[in-house]
Amino acid sequence: MIYLYIYLLMFCSISMFILALLFMYLKLSLFFYWKILNLNSFFIEFIFYIDWISLIFLSTVSLISSFVLMYSIFYMMEDKTLDRFFYLVLMFIMSMFLMILSPNIVSILVGWDGLGLVSYALIIYYQNWKSYSSGMVTVLLNRLGDVGILMMISLLMIKGSWNLMFYFNEMSMVIMLLVFSACTKSAQLPFSVWLPLAMAAPTPVSSLVHSSTLVTAGVYLMIRFNFFLEDEISDFLMFISSLTMFMSGLVANFETDLKKIIALSTLSQLGLMMSILSFGEVNLGFFHLIMHALFKSLLFMCSGIIIHLMMNNQDIRLMGGLINFYPYLSIIFLFASMSLCGLPFLSGFYSKDLIMEMFLMSKMNLISLMVIFISTMFTISYSVRLIYLVYLSNLNELNYFFLKNENNFMMMSMLILFMLSIFGGFMFINFFFYSEKIIILKFLEKNLIFLICFFGILLGYFYSQKEMNFSLIQNIFFSKMFGLEFILNNFYEGVMKQSFYLYKIDKGFFEFLQIFSFKINLIMVYNFFSYFIFSLNKILLYFIFLILVIVIFWFL
Repeated sequence: MIYLYIYLLMFCSISMFILALLFMYLKLSLFFYWKILNLNSFFIEFIFYIDWISLIFLSTVSLISSFVLMYSIFYMMEDKTLDRFFYLVLMFIMSMFLMILSPNIVSILVGWDGLGLVSYALIIYYQNWKSYSSGMVTVLLNRLGDVGILMMISLLMIKGSWNLMFYFNEMSMVIMLLVFSACTKSAQLPFSVWLPLAMAAPTPVSSLVHSSTLVTAGVYLMIRFNFFLEDEISDFLMFISSLTMFMSGLVANFETDLKKIIALSTLSQLGLMMSILSFGEVNLGFFHLIMHALFKSLLFMCSGIIIHLMMNNQDIRLMGGLINFYPYLSIIFLFASMSLCGLPFLSGFYSKDLIMEMFLMSKMNLISLMVIFISTMFTISYSVRLIYLVYLSNLNELNYFFLKNENNFMMMSMLILFMLSIFGGFMFINFFFYSEKIIILKFLEKNLIFLICFFGILLGYFYSQKEMNFSLIQNIFFSKMFGLEFILNNFYEGVMKQSFYLYKIDKGFFEFLQIFSFKINLIMVYNFFSYFIFSLNKILLYFIFLILVIVIFWFL
């Protein structure tokens, strides 16, 4: 049965790509409108909006989903509840399809919420405490974005319709809520904590989530409604996304978990997409979104095979010299990583090079430009460090794993994506994203990208040779995403510890005081408030420090 779904998704991908070409060259767009209910002056309708952007994205999601399902057949072979896994993945894909096709805020919410709930079910698929806590953080932070969309629904009722295309540009509050929702779903600061924690899911799910479905939903929403963004919100989005790029790139250089490094690289690329969308360059942001989906799914599939072959080991310090054991896999991973870095004439180069040149031509302050280019250098450095430690260094003496043989079927499922990660950029830029903009740069600016590549390679080699010995505070800062994960865990722990007292306060002071003695209850209330205030003071001090750093960067 699962093979039928794979063939259907492949057929859907090819047909959608051909339709996208027709819609692009004939400049067509279809708007399907079903009026469900008319309540006084309020219209409840169901809408599909089909143009070349939605068709290309549907084609990409279908293609990656079909190969991920093919890959999962052998990767999840020993799982006893395999049917449950496949049905959850198919529900995930259907939710993304619904979100892509509809400009109506209610049907967007159905797809949006479907992505959040099914991702929670997939993250807790391996039922242990780590998966449970990761799933809870993911679903609660994604719920914030759902609240933003629910508030948009209530505000748009004033206008008489939930169609975002018609009544959007007159309401700045709705635009702010849209940016807030997009930032939570695409894990921009300060909501970035959930994205590395979502690595508790099976690796095929990570390949699907981090390439073309869950985390790209916020970026796709910003692509669709980018022309409504105001100048102040665009500046704020640029600031948040560039900080996200910097933070994720720096933290990835000190991470030792293979899947988390690739997850942090996803976060960095999402920040880059949001940055270029804040300039209004919709086609460039969408182009990089498609290219990123192709090579990021490939990176996760390669990492899944490595983890599978090395008896579920994910620590890159225990790997090394794998190019001697798995040459075909190593070549695929190398080309996918180089495409992520933007090596000339691979897929990632065509989108990243254009984005960097647009940044150099635009009216930006020097600090923002430096942050973006330093973040790009970090992208190259953690990729080089990962390739060196996993494939090129000597086999680690502590590595006593029994290395298995590669599965040919899993390798075949990556072949098309491998070809697209090499030639896809050239193909897409000629088919869809041909730009007639004249780019005029100085000689130094034009070669700045190559200098960044060179310094990034040196930095990555330096990090791969050096064993990092951090103190406790430095470890929290670098390995816990600038302390955000530490704060979130402490906050949850404090709230859970005091939930018993909160329940009693909620029941009412008079009932509480009548049942127990006044003295004991007074002491309990005092202890609760003193502990709660102490916890808040720690968190507030950290936030004051972050605000001071942000204000200094802003005014510089």
